[in-house]
Amino acid sequence: MLFGLTLGFAKTIKVGANEKYKSIKSAIAMAEDNDIIKVAKGTYNEIDIEITRPLSIIGEDGVIVDGMKKGQIFHIKSDHVTLKNLTVQNVGLSYTNDWAAIRVSNSQHFRLENLTLRDMFFGIYLAKSSNGKVINNNIRGIAKDEYNSGNGIHLWYSHYVEIIGNDISGARDGIYFEFADNCIIRDNVSHNNLRYGLHFMFSNDDKYFGNTFKENGTGVAVMFSKRIHMEKNIFKKNWGTSAYGLLLKEIYDAEILDNIFEENTIGVQVEGSTRINYFGNKFNGNGWALKFHGAAYTNNFKGNNFSNNSFDMSYNSNLNDNLFNENYWSEYTGYDLDKDGFGDIPYRPVKLFAYIVEKAPEAIILLRSLFVDIINFSEKVSPVFTPDDLVDAKPKMQPYP
Repeated sequence: MLFGLTLGFAKTIKVGANEKYKSIKSAIAMAEDNDIIKVAKGTYNEIDIEITRPLSIIGEDGVIVDGMKKGQIFHIKSDHVTLKNLTVQNVGLSYTNDWAAIRVSNSQHFRLENLTLRDMFFGIYLAKSSNGKVINNNIRGIAKDEYNSGNGIHLWYSHYVEIIGNDISGARDGIYFEFADNCIIRDNVSHNNLRYGLHFMFSNDDKYFGNTFKENGTGVAVMFSKRIHMEKNIFKKNWGTSAYGLLLKEIYDAEILDNIFEENTIGVQVEGSTRINYFGNKFNGNGWALKFHGAAYTNNFKGNNFSNNSFDMSYNSNLNDNLFNENYWSEYTGYDLDKDGFGDIPYRPVKLFAYIVEKAPEAIILLRSLFVDIINFSEKVSPVFTPDDLVDAKPKMQPYP
């Protein structure tokens, strides 16, 4: 049983140097619905391999499909297609066609598994295709400039797709979503990509679990979307003048739970995002743990660890109705006389020097000076420039495990 179709009348077609069919294209031309095409070890120099009926194409170890840099390689145009155990390489470069190693168009119930993609323009490109799986693929691009590079896994108007266990690097964006709803992105590693490890816009009700986004050009950007759930992901070592672990821009009703933001220029940058719960996250060793840029309402920060960040927070607007409560702050110097595990005096995470650096970035060279300690202490005693109502009323004395 494959995707609900019966394979009782399916036949197996073999492709290889010693078989009747020497090319994948010739086997597809002779195949009938639900047939299985088994490809023997070897290199197949083919482009524009179109699949227009339900088929499974499965390679032995050592199968290479080489596009010779002349064009797109696989194009799936049918429901119920499986590609498995293939190396696909040397996609052509096109500024008008967005050639991909594997393109899936207007299809349902596809499965792309255990594929190795090398030297591609776009890796896997899903267009108006839904209810499919992209599992355990290894994608390596050679992107050097944004204008002549594509994305590792690209979804456009594609819904209910599961993207699981992929390793992606060297692309423009590791994973890109646009108008892609109700998708699950789990246990992927997106690293060393030119721009974003993950970039998605206008995509609602998506869930991200257990992914690692590290050492990407800018970080992860989540824009203009609703009801996003991001849990147990790692955002790490995204450094640069405008880099962040996670950018949230015009995001509503989201859950940001138990994630790790470590050694990023900015852990989370928030721009116009509302009704978001930040629970159980760890911000460690970032330049800024949190940076707010206005129009943020009804956000709730509770039970997070803020440890050894240069600045815990930058906040350039009104507090509005955002809440900070029961978080651990390594900079907190209060006391706990009643021994309940929480400080008896509130903690104010916005420091005057963070405000100064926002206005004059070159002042950052004074970060470790005695002068900074003095002005921060003065502002703490008598707030003038920083929001005096932005406090954690019940700071945790010890970090959460």
